Amino acid sequence: MAHNFTTFVFRFFINKMLDINKIRADFPILSQKVNGKQLVYFDNGATSQKPQVVIDAIAKYYQEINANIHRGVHTLSQLATDAYEISRGKIQNHINAKFAHEVIFTSGTTHAINAVANGFASVLKPGDEVLVSALEHHSNIVPWQMLCEKTGAILKVIPMNNQGELILSEFDKLLSDKTKIVTVNHISNALGTLNPIKYMIDKTHEFGAAILIDGAQAVPHLKPDVQELDCDFYVFSGHKMCGPTGTGILYGKEEWLRKLPPYQGGGEMIKEVTFEKTTYADLPHKFEAGTPNIAGGIVLGTAVDYLNEIGFENIQAYENELLRYGTEKLLEIEGLTIFGTSKEKASVISFNIDGIHPYDIGTIIDNKGIAVRTGHHCAQPIMNFFQIPGTIRASFAFYNTKEEIDSMVEAIKKAKAMLI
Repeated sequence: MAHNFTTFVFRFFINKMLDINKIRADFPILSQKVNGKQLVYFDNGATSQKPQVVIDAIAKYYQEINANIHRGVHTLSQLATDAYEISRGKIQNHINAKFAHEVIFTSGTTHAINAVANGFASVLKPGDEVLVSALEHHSNIVPWQMLCEKTGAILKVIPMNNQGELILSEFDKLLSDKTKIVTVNHISNALGTLNPIKYMIDKTHEFGAAILIDGAQAVPHLKPDVQELDCDFYVFSGHKMCGPTGTGILYGKEEWLRKLPPYQGGGEMIKEVTFEKTTYADLPHKFEAGTPNIAGGIVLGTAVDYLNEIGFENIQAYENELLRYGTEKLLEIEGLTIFGTSKEKASVISFNIDGIHPYDIGTIIDNKGIAVRTGHHCAQPIMNFFQIPGTIRASFAFYNTKEEIDSMVEAIKKAKAMLI
């Protein structure tokens, strides 16, 4: 009885904090129909939907201040430059970076990871070690493999257990004076596991190594404080946090960004160019070669403002309730197994039904207007660990509802009846 009352009170406060109908009205795509049915969008782990304020901001940029940034003396160029740098400041404040020049605009998380991995080619020597976790997205595996092939460094893997959690005792054993960089995601895209990154950061620093945190799946759900975390690098994408595609951020501690060479050469990243010698621009421009995605960079700031207006504490509380409810309802389906059952996880549920390929379920429920992701989620080593071809992944955002979860569960039950 006490538990039921607590749940009631909790839900009451959640509903008071977030007006879900008002929030959903901010997202025009959520009102459309797919295959004649009301869209239920549960593929937020792949990309989030965009609120009208973000869509309008993109149009406003192109209608009013479109110009190339930096170096231009004319008014439009100065307006566009100011807007771009204001957005950089918004990101700095959002993640609590010490300096604005520690915030590098990129095309996304993949670009950011590759920029760091490329830079470490000048740091590593044969026999040095790079640690990656078993939970990583391919984007946080392949660049490090390429780096190790190039430098003669050795790639070592931090193992996971059956709950989808990293085995920290094994991580402790892998760390040594040979370790030069550790790379791990904040939240697993495939399983939703929230990794104990603060512990891992502190432990890594005991051995004098650097650590990169892939925050692509974390930033829609929480607000990272990079100074409190004390990570050396933190990378994420704009499109997963209500921002435009083709945007991302590489945060790096100033000392590391000064130490690493530029990732790309071209305009903007230079100080002086002669055929004999080129000198590089200061941070952040050293890592921002060429004309950037100006509209995207500006509007990423708009998206961050939107999320902060809603409030990340509110987002986390509401999404945790969706996770609890979705887990409970899905487990009522006989033969359904959830992969990734860590105590600390985000609003991602990865599951299969015995004897049915995930692709078949995904295809059938799409006919009901329900969008989920099926496959290996760019995390084949995780699927190999569980000895499965892939999973069905339902990833929830703050604009989703319990009624939508009910619709998905009913559609899955019908799909199961058709396929078995």
